[in-house]
Order: sequence, then structure tokens, then C-alpha cells
Amino acid sequence: MFEKEYDVIVIGAGHAGSEAAAAAANMGSSTLLITMNLQNIAQMSCNPAMGGIAKGQIVREIDAMGGYSGIVSDTSAIQFKMLNKSKGPAMWSPRVQSDRMRFADDWRLKLEQTPNLDFYQEMVAGLIIENDRIVGVRTSLGLEVRAKSVICTNGTFLNGLIHIGDKQFGGGRAGERAATGITKDLIDVGFEAGRMKTGTPPRVDGRSLDYSKMIEQPGDEKPSKFSYSDETRPLEKQRSCFMTYTSNEVHEILKDGFDRSPMFNGRIKSLGPRYCPSIEDKINRFADKDRHQLFVEPEGWNTVEVYVNGFSTSLPEDVQFKALRSVAGFENVKFFRPGYAIEYDYFPPTQLKHTLETKLIDGLYFAGQINGTTGYEEAACQGMMAGINAALKVQEKEEFILKRNEAYIGVLIDDLITKGTEEPYRMFTSRAEYRTLLRQDNADFRLTEKSYNIGLASVERMRKMEEKKDKSLKFVQHLKDLSVVPEEANPVLENRNSSPMKQSDKVFKVFSRPQITMEDVRGFSGVNEFIVENDLNNEMIEQTEIQVKYSGYIEKEKNNADKLNRLENVRIPSNFDYSSIKSMSYEAREKLKKVQPATVSQASRISGVSPNDISVLLVYMGR
Repeated sequence: MFEKEYDVIVIGAGHAGSEAAAAAANMGSSTLLITMNLQNIAQMSCNPAMGGIAKGQIVREIDAMGGYSGIVSDTSAIQFKMLNKSKGPAMWSPRVQSDRMRFADDWRLKLEQTPNLDFYQEMVAGLIIENDRIVGVRTSLGLEVRAKSVICTNGTFLNGLIHIGDKQFGGGRAGERAATGITKDLIDVGFEAGRMKTGTPPRVDGRSLDYSKMIEQPGDEKPSKFSYSDETRPLEKQRSCFMTYTSNEVHEILKDGFDRSPMFNGRIKSLGPRYCPSIEDKINRFADKDRHQLFVEPEGWNTVEVYVNGFSTSLPEDVQFKALRSVAGFENVKFFRPGYAIEYDYFPPTQLKHTLETKLIDGLYFAGQINGTTGYEEAACQGMMAGINAALKVQEKEEFILKRNEAYIGVLIDDLITKGTEEPYRMFTSRAEYRTLLRQDNADFRLTEKSYNIGLASVERMRKMEEKKDKSLKFVQHLKDLSVVPEEANPVLENRNSSPMKQSDKVFKVFSRPQITMEDVRGFSGVNEFIVENDLNNEMIEQTEIQVKYSGYIEKEKNNADKLNRLENVRIPSNFDYSSIKSMSYEAREKLKKVQPATVSQASRISGVSPNDISVLLVYMGR
């Protein structure tokens, strides 16, 4: 049936699998995407939204490199918000509310239009490994498909077990069976496996809700978009979300069901995501709070189905129903389906290289929740990086790794590989020590050229990025060269409670004042004329403002990154004998032996390895 050997086989078509297949195929590799249900490609298993704090930066990074998540997020969006606009640009994070059905449909159509990509619907039940190298997969029907590399993106399907109160049943997602066989094959060849848990809220009928008792949450007045490409446009109309709150009454109803909760009666033993806890976990851990926010999110343009964000739960369905009916606006709620928790297998990511290739089996890559992460965006970027590196390996080209100062993607992968995770990992801006450099506005400047050089980002993306960079730099220079007289500037400065000027000064210097906005500066002679004459768009204008306002912070962070990057260039030989360094602490030796860091900089980030241990290592290496 399968006559050829593929360059890359991708197992699973969630967010990680879809981006992995797209990247590998777009880089010229013959790629096969195998999934248990072709109708559920890139299914939004949990919330119908993309982006958010730090996650929005990741989606923009994926888009800057030529991935599909940003484009599909735009084409299926029903609302756009730029979060944290009251803070500095390092914290700005784009987020869209999505049409769940359109999102999956648009993803499938994008993949079907991708050359070099084949599809097959069946469960992969085993891996074919010969001489510590992956050579193919085995399906549940016994078919064997050969490949030079394989990417596992199994999501929550590996031995998935769904919990609703005291009921439990096998499944990878509501209404879909679990995947079996792969975990056993991996353990048999020496992999360490673990279990994790995640959960999802009930879905309800929006016609049964009273929105007049809730607080409306509209989108931005002037919405932007995710993709840097011209393939998408900002929304012209949007759907609102709504906000309501739990209460002490709701909490008491939920507590009455704790004895039937698998979280508290011992049925669930694995750890769930700390930063997205279930409602029962919230009221147990934060007993002093008398209410918690619930966000009421429509699932699409036309559907009446609603997602109750903040009410993730594994409690019995009757408890869920009774508790929700005590929430303001939910007094007459009708359920589409109850919430549930799911346990699944994962493989501690310290077993991977920075390319996401496994250390044990050549040509085998892991991406997404199999690595212990949570979230569509975290999964998608891992999938893209695994797809890129699998394609490069097959083409016998140099591996592609992003550093911590180059992308949130680099932070995420380095955290996983170096520190591992015992609970579902979620990205936050606080995890990135260089977040002033890793802004959502400049992901194309950081990554498009890198992606273009390895054969993924298109010529058109490269041209567009260069135009944006060139025009914004020229605008910055124009503001440095252009002078403004006190008579013109002082009325604006006084209006903004900023000290008046006594003599002419450069517009750049005036604009650098924290109170002064781009709208103020555009009123100065020679500024708006330059914008019109040079056909500057909103992205170019915003980029200019950031470069003027934050140039000092950006330069300082670049210098810090350069200093620390010197250790990134000090490579540690593979299979380095740490046990022979007796002057290093025992804990450090054990951790270094387990992780096998590629560079001294990576070694310094391993928990339990002290600065003194690094000094000893450098001396031992003759540095």
C-alpha cells in the first residue's frame, strides 16, 4: 500500500503534528501525516482561542518563520485583543478568540494545499526500531510504513484515561479512543515515561444564558492580527466574550462533591497544570477567596455553543450542573457536555536534544504534550522545530536551534531539555530573561531571515520583513535629523504635562519623553509628510515608536545577551566523563550525566549545578 519510504512521518495531527508536517513538507521532504481521525486535524480540544501572555509571542514567532498557526488564527478569529497594552511593549501579547470549527477546517485546507504532504487515517500502534535507529511505524491494522525519521506528537492520546466524577474510561479526547502500543515500545528500548493530567470545562448552550447579568468583554477598537503576511486582514466585525463570577454558594456546592472527585479520592495521581487549575483545585488552594472569574467564550460566529473558561473540572456531572446553575447568568443553563479530566503518558524531555530528537533513538523526534507541555501554542512551536530538524537531518544539513535570546521558542525548548518538567509546562513572559528583545512586534526581524536561510520562510516573507526593517530604520533616522522649534512643540508638551522647551531640539529627543505619543509627534512639521511619502504602514510606525522609546533598554539587554552567549559557544564534548571531576559536587555530576548538556551555558542552567561547579568544569576543560 505504501510503496515508498518517506523522509518524515508525523504521528498525530494536533497543533504540534500539523506544524511539524507543514514545516517538513515545505522544506522539500516527502512527509506522511498519520492521525486517528482526519476530521479532527488541529482540533481545539480545550479553549477556542490562540495566543495570550507569552503564547501570543510564540504564535508570531511561528508565523515569522513560515508556519501556519498565525494565518489560521487570523482567518478563523471572531475577536482580537492585544493584552497588556498598559505596560511596556515587551509585555504586549496578542490573543484571538477563535471559531473552533473554522479553525480546524482552515488548518486542514492549508495542509491539503501543501506540496510533498500525504495523509493517512489510522492509529499508529508501534514504532519500528533497528540498531537504535527509527525506520518506520506499524499501524493497528498491521501495515508497516518506512521512514528516515519519525515525529511523535501524540497529545493526550497515549493511554489516555478520562475522568468524570467516579466514572473513568479510556480516551484521548471526548468521543475519541486512546492510542496504545507506542508507550510500551519506547519503554522497551529504555525511555523513561510518566503520567500527567489536564482538564477541560463543560460546554453549554448560549441560548440558555442571561448575558445581562454578566460583564461584556469586547475586542480591540482597532484590531490587529497575528500574521505578518498579506494573506490575512484584521477583523472588521467581532463577537464579544462575557465575564461573570463564582460565589460562596457555588463553592459550597462544589465542596459537597469533593468526596466523589477523582482529584481528592486518589483516582487521579498525576499532576495537572499549576497555572490553569480546575475549579475544585482553586477553591481548595485559595480558600480565602470568595469568588473566581469565569469567562464566557463563544465557540464561533454562528454556533450557540459556549466555553466556560475558568470552570475546568473533573467533578461528577450532577455537581457541575448544580454549581453552574448558581452562577450569575447561568440560572437556566443547559449543558452540551460536562467537563472532564484526562490522564496521559508523557516522556520527560531531558531525554531529548535541543533539536527535539531523542538521545536514545536516532531519527526519532518528540513534540507537544508528549514532552510535558500544555497549550496549543507551546505544542505548535515544538512541532515546527521538530519538523524543521527532521527535514534538515534527512537532507544531511546542519541542525537548527534557537537560543534563549533569539525566541520564546528557544526559551521553551531549552527549559524542557535542561530542566525537565514534572508538571504541564506553560510559557510565561517571566521565563524569558531577554523579554525586551523577544517582543511580539519584532518576531519577523528576529526569525524570518534565519528561517529563509534554511529553506522554510518564503521569498515574499523575506522581502516584506526587509521592507519593514528598512522603512522603520529610515523613519528613526528622520526623527533624529528633524528639528522642532519651541513654538510648535510647547503646546503639545504643556498639554501632556511635560516640561516646555527653551530652544529647538531634535524630534527624536522630544519623542523619547515618556508622556509623548506618536500621535503628538505626527503633528510636528515634516513627520506626517515623511510617513505619507514613504508609504509607512501601522507596523512600521509602531516599530519606530518602540525603537525610539525603548532604545536604551534594548541596547542594554543585547549587551547582556552577548556576554552570556560567549558560554553558549563553549561546547562540551559528547559523552563527557563528569564522574572523573571529584572537585565538583555529587549532585552536579549526577545532573550533568543525566542531561548531557551541549554547552557550558546550558550546563549552568541545570537545577543543582552551582556557579562553582561551572568554574570547576571550565578549568577541567582547559578554559
